[in-house]
Amino acid sequence: MPRRLIAFSAILLLLFGCASKKAEKREAAEPKSQVEEPAQTQTQTPTQPETKVNAVPEIATIETRLGNMVVEFFPDVAPNHVANFIKLAKEGFYNGSTFHRVIPGFVIQGGDPNSKDNDRTNDGMGGPGYSVNAEFNSKLHLRGTLAMARSQDPNSAGSQFYICLAPLPQLDNKYTVFGQVISGMEVADKIAALKRDPNDNPLESVAMKIIVSPKPEKK
Repeated sequence: MPRRLIAFSAILLLLFGCASKKAEKREAAEPKSQVEEPAQTQTQTPTQPETKVNAVPEIATIETRLGNMVVEFFPDVAPNHVANFIKLAKEGFYNGSTFHRVIPGFVIQGGDPNSKDNDRTNDGMGGPGYSVNAEFNSKLHLRGTLAMARSQDPNSAGSQFYICLAPLPQLDNKYTVFGQVISGMEVADKIAALKRDPNDNPLESVAMKIIVSPKPEKK
């Protein structure tokens, strides 16, 4: 082999080795996120239904055996998520489902139709059979924030939702915020305080019934 070719090959090996070491150092220096996020474990079929927000502002009452929570919506920033949630609620889709994942200081999560039966192994994997595209917005994750869970695909929200128990800025602009609890956050705290299994599913189930009604006019 000619000396010039040997020398050129040696230079390439040296440069490649230096680049690899730099990449390894950079990767090691970058912190990996250890934030637990409100995810669902199965992506829904990507067919978003045509729904529209009601012209009359509405609220939803989430009834449970531990009390009721009332939420208002943000149709101005997440119209498709609001319309989807209200549609499912009016159809009775959520009735009988449970808060299948609760973590004190983090969130309570529900809305999975799989949670209606006694099989706890598939809780967190169900949905309505379609997905809703992300509507990330400037609304922050505060205590009482209502937002949609999803899988790793940003456009995979379906029916599962969560309520924040504390400010969670690490979730901002990653999940679609579409509402806020306006009364009954003490109920969310009670649900979060229940004893849980290793999957954070309460040992004593808390089923819900969601009723949608017109938003009272301010006096």
